[in-house]
This record gives sequence, C-alpha cells and structure tokens, in this order.
Amino acid sequence: MKISQAMDFATQCIHAGQHPEKVTGAVMTPVFQTSTYAQTSPSQHKGYEYSRTHNPTRTALEESLKALEHAQFAFCFASGCAATSILMLGLNPGDHVIALDDLYGGTRRLFTKVFERFGIKYTFLDLSKQELLAQAITKQTKMIWVESPSNPLLKLVDIKAVSNKAKEHNILVVVDNTFATPALQNPLLLGADIVVHSTTKYIGGHSDVVGGAIMTSNPMWAEKIAFLSNSIGAIPAPWDCFLTLRGIKTLALRMKQHCENASFIYQNLRKHPQINRVYFPFDPEHPQYVLAQSQMKGSSGMISFVIEGNEIQAKKVCENTRLFTCAESLGGVESLIEHPSSMTHASIAKESRHAIGIDDALIRLSVGIEDKNDLWLDLKQAIEK
Repeated sequence: MKISQAMDFATQCIHAGQHPEKVTGAVMTPVFQTSTYAQTSPSQHKGYEYSRTHNPTRTALEESLKALEHAQFAFCFASGCAATSILMLGLNPGDHVIALDDLYGGTRRLFTKVFERFGIKYTFLDLSKQELLAQAITKQTKMIWVESPSNPLLKLVDIKAVSNKAKEHNILVVVDNTFATPALQNPLLLGADIVVHSTTKYIGGHSDVVGGAIMTSNPMWAEKIAFLSNSIGAIPAPWDCFLTLRGIKTLALRMKQHCENASFIYQNLRKHPQINRVYFPFDPEHPQYVLAQSQMKGSSGMISFVIEGNEIQAKKVCENTRLFTCAESLGGVESLIEHPSSMTHASIAKESRHAIGIDDALIRLSVGIEDKNDLWLDLKQAIEK
C-alpha cells in the first residue's frame, strides 16, 4: 500500500517506509547486517552494492523520515553532530553562516572550534529579531542555521519570515527540528530548505540509540549530501536504524503525552515561590506565544527554569530528584534533568553563555511520559530540599 501524505501523522509513523519484507513477509523491517551485496555481473546489482553507500534497513528509516518531514530526500547519519558536519562540509572556505545565538552546545562547538579553522565564518544572532538578520547578511552569507525551539532557552524563530528573507538573497535555511519533531512542526512546509534532527532524541525516543538525519527537497543539496555521506561514511549501523524505526512507530502517541505532562509541570512551576523564571513558549503570557500557536502543534516535553539562588542550588535540585534522572540528552520516555552551564553547554565560554541568557541557576527538563503527578511531586521535593 502506498502511504499518502494525506494520511494522518500517526498512520505515517507506523507505515511510511516500513513494508512487509518481500522474501519472507516479515512485518518488521529486518536488520540487514551485511557490508556488501552479490552482483550478477560487474556493476549489475539490485540497488545495493556496499553498506557505506546504502543499506536496506537504513533505506527504510530514510523513507520514513522523508514522509514525516514532507521531504523528497532523506539521509541518516551516526549522530546529530555527524549530520551537522556533513552540511558544513558542503560549504567552502570564506562562506558565512548566520546562526541562532541560543544553540545546542555541541553545534556551537562544531562551528567555532572545528569549522572556523577551515575558513567558514559564523555570526551568532538572536534570530527572533528580524532586523538583526537583515543587518547581518553579506555577499558571503550562504546559510542561516535555526533551532526552534532553541536549546536551552526554548526561543522560537519565525521560520517562514526567516525563509522569506533568505530567499531574497539566495541563502539556504537549515532548521534543527529536534525539539519539536515532525509531530509538532514541519519546517520545509514553512519555507526552510533543509531539516536536521538528532534522532537520538524524540525520534528514537527510548534513550537507547544515537543517530542523526537530514531531510530536504533541494535536488542540488541532496546530491551534495549523498556524495559527502558516501565519501565520509559517518553512517548509522543497521541495528541503530532498526531501533530508530521502532521508536518512530510510537512517536505520535509519545509526543501527545510529552506535551500534556510538560504543560502540567509548567503550570506548577510558574506558581512555585522558589522559581524565578520559567521558559515555556506555550505560556499565554510568553512574548512568542502567538508564533508558537501558529508554527507548532504543541509544546513538546522541554521546559527550562531558573531556580532562586545560584549554581549550587541548581545543581542540588538535579542531585535530589528521584524520577527525573540527572543526565544529558532529552526526548526519551523517561524524564531527565540537567544543568546546562556545567553539562550540555559547558563548552561555551561563561561570558557567551551569560550574554545569551543562560543563567548559572538555569535547569533544563526533558519531561517524560510517566504519571504527571508523580513527576511534579518528585520535582517539588527536590526544589524544596
């Protein structure tokens, strides 16, 4: 059965790219644990010749992600950072990239400590302010890198507005859609050129596999990405692809529960006397609430908040939770808590973190799908402890 884009997202999660295997009829996509494929004659094969280039399990995952993000092409990688690196390798020395200031620490580290050495230039901006973007564009600007919602301050960027401005200057727009997932936001439908995911997070959803992906409908960049992927070989193993495919099947259900639980936790945090500030764009009083409503279908499970006190108090909260596990990463079924300044964003200089707004007393939550009352009681006792 051909899976149509008109079908509901939940249906696509279960069926897109995932068909019964032709030889045995296996319902689940098999793990094709092979490095090479028999050829009837030199260069005469069945579409697969070497697993660095293509693998049937990886193809199924790419077909699934392509459908979920409304893209014509999809490519999977060994990690989100590998996917980001492939896109940077598609640029040339002297090219200029404008990026959101509030980025995942690993992305910013790649930009400033790896690719700047090869002549790519970066400008970090608050892309929620359109006038700053117009001022930063130069003749050398080739790419605008967006995270929305951002990590860890959950800042939103108007993807449609940024894409429209970029098209005036023939600039590529890349959106890291990891926090929102295709369940809640489709950047390509808003005008972006490329979507990136750390599939480690909500896509896989079970904290048991690391991966990354790139989706696009731009044929020129698809050809470039395919060449770089095959040349560099930063590809996921077949078993990793299988685990990610399995995770996708429940993505629609999981995201509904993540959103419900996060909204409940937010409502309680905002009333707690020991909390100075909560970052949650689906708060009606949030300055970007209207954009959140128009651009996204829900909040996801991410919340950041500033505890009354300093770094010591923030770390103690992370130490004292019982259901929230103190760990990096996010998007799994279990709830996680972390301290960005000393964990995910420790590679960013303190002055830069403070300039962005990452307070030393900031805590980031990845709200899982456990019972919401149990989660709040756990967080509450840790805050008050």
